[in-house]
Amino acid sequence: QVQLVESGGGLVQTGGSLRLSCAASGSRFIIPVMGWYRQAPGKQRELVASCSSGGTTNYADSVKGRFTISRDVVKKMVYLQMNSLKPEDTAVYYCKAYILNNYWGPGTQVNVSS
Repeated sequence: QVQLVESGGGLVQTGGSLRLSCAASGSRFIIPVMGWYRQAPGKQRELVASCSSGGTTNYADSVKGRFTISRDVVKKMVYLQMNSLKPEDTAVYYCKAYILNNYWGPGTQVNVSS
């Protein structure tokens, strides 16, 4: 069983930056894929970015050029550097880890004020 805990959310003005962190525990093995999803009120949860243990990344078109995902594979950490934030980035951000099954963190709120 993998446990995930996110941190780093908060309130920021348009154009500002935040860095989210996610710590995984409970697995002795390297986690093949870790990523970030978000869910805004009234909308479906969507992929923001993902990163394989080999360093392959994938981004939603809406965040390309503004967000950067990175991982510390050994420490089982994943980060999301978010720059040039927009009000439409406001959402609960969830960390996800895939290792045979999908595991989710409880989420961290990001609010971007206009």
